[in-house]
Amino acid sequence: MTKKIRIGLIGGGEGAFIGSIHYRAAIMDGYFELVCGAFSSDPAKSSRAGERYHVAPERAYPSWEKMFETEASLPASQRMEAIMITTPNNLHHPQVMMALDKGFHVICDKPVTISLSQAEEIEQKVKETGLIFMLTHTYTGYPMVREARHLVANGTLGTIRKLVVEYPQGWLSAPMENSGNKQAEWRADPTYNGPGGCLGDIGVHAHNLVEFITGLTIEELCADITSFVPGRILDDDASVLLRFKGGAKGILYSSQISAGEENNVKIRVYGEKGGLEWQQQDPNTLLLKMLNQPAQILREGTNYAYLSDEARWNLRLPGGHPEGFLEAFANLYRNVAYDINSHKQGVKPDPAFIHYPTIKDGVSGMRFIEKAIESAHSDQKWIKFMSE
Repeated sequence: MTKKIRIGLIGGGEGAFIGSIHYRAAIMDGYFELVCGAFSSDPAKSSRAGERYHVAPERAYPSWEKMFETEASLPASQRMEAIMITTPNNLHHPQVMMALDKGFHVICDKPVTISLSQAEEIEQKVKETGLIFMLTHTYTGYPMVREARHLVANGTLGTIRKLVVEYPQGWLSAPMENSGNKQAEWRADPTYNGPGGCLGDIGVHAHNLVEFITGLTIEELCADITSFVPGRILDDDASVLLRFKGGAKGILYSSQISAGEENNVKIRVYGEKGGLEWQQQDPNTLLLKMLNQPAQILREGTNYAYLSDEARWNLRLPGGHPEGFLEAFANLYRNVAYDINSHKQGVKPDPAFIHYPTIKDGVSGMRFIEKAIESAHSDQKWIKFMSE
């Protein structure tokens, strides 16, 4: 039996949100065990969080720098093997670079950095070290998103012509960053969040979902971004027109001031033969709408033989037993665990079992953020996505 992968965590302390989600996702299938962490920049809080995560007191570190130095000095059979990075965006670059320098695989929350140049530096470092890097674009972990990807790839829809992706939230309709909300505070500050507010937080998710399902590459974009809440520096709403290589066109809408919305991620893809539709608020359903035929309602379940192997690989339960956000997150961890274990054994993994977002997705996401901002502030109608 393969031993559990020893993993550390940066973030996830008191008042944090996504760090504890990473932890739950990592341990869900039994592939990882949390052995250490720098859970807060406050040493006392980090120590208290270590107790909550059942980490040995001496391995609840006062800083991430101390953790990397100490863990790297431990015997190979004891030190952590991978790190989960769940800190504000401005810390991702130095933390990822030091982790790779010390020989640790990296699992990082999105967006990967606060600039395209930093993302490209990480990409180069990943290539140099040969270590594994996963970026947690959660929505790619949903089984019916995997099924949508399969249907596009096998030509069921024909040549893709049109895409519509939306990610509306309403939680920042009021100036939450001025009321002591920790999550809102750093997301509204470009020092911590980077140049894209709504774009960097959820627009990048929508962009990644398009690329993951369709495999298409943006050629040009035209963006309109707005900060609706008075005094807010970063954007809280974005509308982007997309032109893809090959001729397909798309619309991307992300918003954090769509009052009344929760996390209503939704994507529609239309080809010459038919279309499909998926949304996170009903994640176990995929609508397949073929030309001149009644719409088909595809449901997830390990017992549904009509689903692709990839969709079923990312399922745990028979039909009628809902799987949701945590399970999708855990699918990414299960896939990267398969890759890490193959790496340890010196064997090449089966590509069917290691689909997860990589540094390549991180670079593309940062390019999307920067190009959308460039477009919004330009008099030019269309901006080239890639430099000439």
